[in-house]
Amino acid sequence: MNSIYLDHAASTPVHPEVAQEMMNVMTGQYGNASSVHAFGRSAKRTVSRARDLIANSLGCQSDELVFTGGGTESDNLALFGALSAMEGSGKHIITSSIEHHAVLHACEELEKQGYRVTYLPVDSTGRVRIGDVENALTEDTVLISIMYANNEVGTVQPIAEIGELARSRGILFHVDAVQALGAIPISCRDLPVDLMSFSAHKINGPQGVGALYVRRGVHLVPRLHGGLQEKKRRAGTENMAGIAGFGKAAEIATAHLEERREHDLMLRHTFIRMLEQELGQNSFIINGNPSEFLPHILNISFPDTDTETLLMNLDMEGIAAASGSACTSGSLEVSHVLQAMKLPQNVLRSAIRFSFGLGNTTEDMEYTAQKIATILRRLRNRS
Repeated sequence: MNSIYLDHAASTPVHPEVAQEMMNVMTGQYGNASSVHAFGRSAKRTVSRARDLIANSLGCQSDELVFTGGGTESDNLALFGALSAMEGSGKHIITSSIEHHAVLHACEELEKQGYRVTYLPVDSTGRVRIGDVENALTEDTVLISIMYANNEVGTVQPIAEIGELARSRGILFHVDAVQALGAIPISCRDLPVDLMSFSAHKINGPQGVGALYVRRGVHLVPRLHGGLQEKKRRAGTENMAGIAGFGKAAEIATAHLEERREHDLMLRHTFIRMLEQELGQNSFIINGNPSEFLPHILNISFPDTDTETLLMNLDMEGIAAASGSACTSGSLEVSHVLQAMKLPQNVLRSAIRFSFGLGNTTEDMEYTAQKIATILRRLRNRS
């Protein structure tokens, strides 16, 4: 039986060169980057080299990066850290209704602390409207947090326009770019963004390490207290092997970004073409924006069945896909993203996210489409 992994939006396989880089660090370096002896200085150079590689990939300065334990911590540090530093300046936050739960749950906690949060609606393709952002602004608004691209449907947001609006009003702008990293070009110096979150395991790097871009001049109150690491912004001994792996993954992702984009688009088009051939054009619905999307994420509804049944049958065929964010994969609730898009119930309850990446082939797409058709015919005959 084939084994096909189509859940790269949840986590990606570690690139062999990344694994080797991490192994070299784990077997050859064991000093603490804060120590002043030769072993510590060697560890410090490893961390600094990785920081430089990531900064070069993101178009920012090395000292603008804070290493974290992943995307969730980066989002939390951005929101809580920046707001704590601006305490007394205002109590209104703007975000969208389709953010990752690392942002949404953080905003819910901030509401308990006295902040007022506006959750912007999106259109039927999952895109935030600039007019809605502008209409939500008040004299009390201090922070806007909008994701670069959605992790469930792949819709890319108008980040530059939102950032310009925020900057014109003197409002801090945070962007969760976890899913966009490695899929579309990102230049922090060219974008009107103050804070941007990243995670290594979305670009064939290790799990458990991330970064937060903090534009020079933006102040953060640390969430962790202890040592003076990360220029006093994030205490704790650095995850040296993980950071080294992140640096190598970022270097590879940047060097091969256009190649990866073309490959993912080819997989996407092959999959859609095969589904049309096997099922007919009217047997499935593609959710998301038709032009502003991440090439490696394809969210499809099959109204003849339900999400759980199809996922279970695909899994039995050795095909891994998902109903949405991996952080809520154990929940039977319908995706908050698809609900925010106000899709019909039969579309909401039959949506599956297929996400492509390293190791996937056009043959995988053809095989998966054929298996979906077989499963749907079998389920239809049973009913």
